[in-house]
Amino acid sequence: MQALLKAQINKTDRNDARGIAQMMRVGLYRPVHVKTLRSQKLRMLLTHRKLLLSKAIDIENDLRGTLRNFGLKVGMVGTVKFEARIRELVDNLPDLVVLVEPLLVVRRVLREQIEILHRRLLTIVRDDEVCRRLMTVPGVGPVVALTYRATVDVPARFRKSKSVGAVFGLTCSKYQSGEIDRSGRISRCGDEMMRVMLYEAAQVMLTRTNKWSWLKAWAMKIARHRGMKKAIVALARRLAVIMHRMWVDGTEFRWTHDVVAA
Repeated sequence: MQALLKAQINKTDRNDARGIAQMMRVGLYRPVHVKTLRSQKLRMLLTHRKLLLSKAIDIENDLRGTLRNFGLKVGMVGTVKFEARIRELVDNLPDLVVLVEPLLVVRRVLREQIEILHRRLLTIVRDDEVCRRLMTVPGVGPVVALTYRATVDVPARFRKSKSVGAVFGLTCSKYQSGEIDRSGRISRCGDEMMRVMLYEAAQVMLTRTNKWSWLKAWAMKIARHRGMKKAIVALARRLAVIMHRMWVDGTEFRWTHDVVAA
């Protein structure tokens, strides 16, 4: 809107209103889907959980970095034993205990609230038929399934399942002018949280899922020729398409390729 209004020689409120009306008249802007109230609530749950998790990780990383300045290395330690490990390191340094204690208290509270939100998330997924069906896909867990459920909201708004990959920014950008015609990296438009979730699901399928499937075989073939990173992105896009088709058809994931439509 701003770029088009700059073409006017005289900028006045009247000219701006006329320009906006003209752009709406010629159809430069399309209707935007407003999500249902339930999807908005699910999205709020996911966003708040992600926010608290990022803050807890920031505190843990800050503790690791500041203690390293004093020659104290936390090392490889899980979430449960993290606080005990920090207290063990500063046990004989009272001046550091005073500085570390506030962060440990905040981290403990954050982790408790994260656990509350995560239990709420699992309860919702357990009672949701669509999420349970989506979780039959290897690599797709409760968080990915609920994020997809809240983001897509109404599957009927996509005429074709292939359109879902483009909406999430997982298709290649394209530049064409005269004799120039090249494809670039993925567009990264649309919902970032959903794109990240699909990427993580694809990565889990390729690196952690032991059971073989036609979809994993397809992605591994791409990895051999184009590299693992491109294979994960391609798999993430195809996961978005498959999950939409499963939602529309009411079917579960099929592990063998012979029963999957081409």
